[in-house]
Amino acid sequence: MLTDVQIHFDPQSLILLNGILALMMFGVSLTLKPDDFKQILRSPIAPTIGLLAQFMVLPAATALVTWVFDMDPELALGMILVASCPGGSFSNIMTHIGRGNVAVSVSMTAVSSLAAIVMTPFNFVLYGQLNPVTRPLIQEIAIQPFELFLLVTLVLAIPLLLGMVIGQLFPRFAERSDTPFRFLSLLVFMVFIVIAVSNNVGVFIEHMGSFALLVVAHNALALLIGMISGYLARLNTPDRRAVTLEVGIQNSGLALGILFTFFPQYGGMLIIAAFWGVLHLVTGLSLALIWNARSDAREARYANS
Repeated sequence: MLTDVQIHFDPQSLILLNGILALMMFGVSLTLKPDDFKQILRSPIAPTIGLLAQFMVLPAATALVTWVFDMDPELALGMILVASCPGGSFSNIMTHIGRGNVAVSVSMTAVSSLAAIVMTPFNFVLYGQLNPVTRPLIQEIAIQPFELFLLVTLVLAIPLLLGMVIGQLFPRFAERSDTPFRFLSLLVFMVFIVIAVSNNVGVFIEHMGSFALLVVAHNALALLIGMISGYLARLNTPDRRAVTLEVGIQNSGLALGILFTFFPQYGGMLIIAAFWGVLHLVTGLSLALIWNARSDAREARYANS
């Protein structure tokens, strides 16, 4: 067990991180409309498949994998926490780049962010308890579900609802600010991770062999679950791409916020969430660019035929 892993951070950084998460959610929700939620009622198959994969299949599969391979409890619990989080805020932009169905992506982001108020604490505690590898650790942590619920509400639900209200009242501001808000919050978030890593670079280098491959494999599993779910549901290509990215781009920032707030002493869990925060942006963007290139090539062939 990685009990010797100690991550050093300034307590003030906790306020900064939660502020960044709230800003990211606010920026994402500026262009959300009530109609985006109705999208699931009008065309329910793709969003429903994606949400089931997000909140049911991925956490269960993660817990099973960590149990089967008898992983270090801290690393395993970190993976379960990330898998319990909703989709990341940049999945919408990546879906757009990858020629996926942005309406499906946006509706999933909106609903999953609200559902996370209940589902993230529920899945984290449930699969942490069910998994024999992580059960002793999660019992030692003595989680307070209401406090988790409150944190998720403050950094996801309230900024989302506030952003929607501002967007409806000031549509011009929302339209102009959507992209700048997203990239500004991403930039600040990445700077935060860089500073956190630089302050603990020795720890990351020492334990990279323990966590790097796990995070790469876990992210690949998340993307694969999204993709297979789309194929099994016989979704069309744009819908399938949206579901794949929604499931594969996790809100690891929320996981970091939970860890810094409640479990800063568990460095193994923090390492998993921090590396996820960088990796999924790379893999998601790479996959989106590949899909974009394929679509361009297909369009070129049709044009020349």
